Amino acid sequence: MRSRWPALLACCVAIALSTPAGAQQPSALDIDELRKLMPLFDFVRARNVRDYVISGPDVIDEGKYLKVGGIEQWVTIRGENRANPVVLILHGGPGDATNPWGYAGFRTWLKTYTVVQWDQRGSGKTLGRNGKDSAAALTIDRLVQDGVELADTLRTSLRKDKIILVGHSFGSVLGVLMAKAKPELFSAFVGTGQVGDQSRGYTVAFEALLAHARAGGDARAVRELEEIGPPPYKDGQGYRVQRRWSNLFEGADAFIASMMGFALDAPGYTMRDVNDWLDGQILSGDRLVPESSAVTAAALTGRFALPVFVIQGADDFTTPTSLARTFVDGVDAPRKAFVTIKGGHFAVFMNPSDFLKELSRLLAPAAR
Repeated sequence: MRSRWPALLACCVAIALSTPAGAQQPSALDIDELRKLMPLFDFVRARNVRDYVISGPDVIDEGKYLKVGGIEQWVTIRGENRANPVVLILHGGPGDATNPWGYAGFRTWLKTYTVVQWDQRGSGKTLGRNGKDSAAALTIDRLVQDGVELADTLRTSLRKDKIILVGHSFGSVLGVLMAKAKPELFSAFVGTGQVGDQSRGYTVAFEALLAHARAGGDARAVRELEEIGPPPYKDGQGYRVQRRWSNLFEGADAFIASMMGFALDAPGYTMRDVNDWLDGQILSGDRLVPESSAVTAAALTGRFALPVFVIQGADDFTTPTSLARTFVDGVDAPRKAFVTIKGGHFAVFMNPSDFLKELSRLLAPAAR
């Protein structure tokens, strides 16, 4: 098999340093030097097995392929007490599975909830198991059907009447559509990094970024944003500039780089698994971004037959906080709430204590 180290190293560099598209591939010497780090990866991976283990008489800690939508899809189920409520996490991206780093990212959740992470069709280990041909059927509707089927399977296997649905970013779109399709499966839908209006998202984000840069006296940010102007853009450069300043203003750069670090050291993961994770982001983005961009605000909001909550980063410049609030304003549900916590698009991961506090507060009346 042809070595995939060049692609992996290029992705590592791109994530950590925001390498522009078209940058030179790493040389053979770079790859050889990276190979010397393998013993370090093995050491840290073994340490993470010890550090992130959960133990006790009532724990659940499973990683397995389940037959969903006619193919085998990768699911992990972790929690310190099987009696706890079950939360199904819908990852964003599209294709950005949380499993490679979620063993660390969701560790603080496990005392209160049983956390299920799912590599969606075309993502992560699900992609690795089934190959790229399996993504031929990759549509939002297909993912919604897969998610509903998985949720029903989890209810039976974990002996729960209903489960909690938490969707981040692109996952918030899937979550809304799943909750509308089969509300009887879920005790509540919780969005974070909530998508409110795809058609206005980049325009509202641009205006918020420029206002933030001017208020903070950031001359470089102001210059670069004024140079690209408001969207739509003729090429990807404008969107890249927006995303770079979104990450910088949200303080997300270190978190994004840490995802790669945790993935490289994930217990039970191989370099092939990491490459499948990276490939899934590219493949799913190519297939799903055009379709997700066409999802209207009206399709997302409206009537729900279950509680709907959004816990949003107060300074989310990626899926703008103002549009997430507008989404909740348009929701007709038995209970609804819009809450902001410190942080941006990744507040759910970067500020987990506040997120979990709000989550438990909102869900307590629903559970009763």
